[in-house]
Amino acid sequence: MTATHAVPITKRRRWRAFVADRKGATAVEFALVGAPFIALLVALIQSFLVFFAQQLLETAVNASSREILTGQEQAAAQTQTAAQAQAAFASAVCSNLPILFNCANLMIDVEVAGSWSSTNTGMPTLTYDANGNVTNTWQFNTGNPGDIVVVRVMYLWPVFLGPLGFNLSNQPGNNRLIMASTAFMNEAFINS
Repeated sequence: MTATHAVPITKRRRWRAFVADRKGATAVEFALVGAPFIALLVALIQSFLVFFAQQLLETAVNASSREILTGQEQAAAQTQTAAQAQAAFASAVCSNLPILFNCANLMIDVEVAGSWSSTNTGMPTLTYDANGNVTNTWQFNTGNPGDIVVVRVMYLWPVFLGPLGFNLSNQPGNNRLIMASTAFMNEAFINS
């Protein structure tokens, strides 16, 4: 009988010794707190990058749109085709952007609005083909003196899926559509 009772007593002692041992407590506590902390850091960095990119895009659009506002873009477009004028404006936007952006992925829409209340500064709904490429067509109408012009520049910012389900993507392919827009009335420039 004593042999059968010895096994449970030994297991009980081992369990008590295991519970009383505090050598690995710090490692266990870090494992419990470390994962959420690292997830929070990743989420903060990702959020910062998205908002930073948004602000950089806003600044570039405001600086580049001045060429339309003052008539410089319209004057240059008189010697160019519409596609060349649109490419020249895209180049102007790109020159105001830092290296964080791939200029080939910029989507630029320039429209003339009939009135201030009919300006379209909202986020567009993007359509995609089977390969995941954007199929929207964008306008490029810089207008005449006194016209209300809306410039929207969109960019698909790549985001990565963070730990614990944090995800900033709002488009397919783990991308976030960021957009900068400005609306203004063209100055009274000389339109030849």
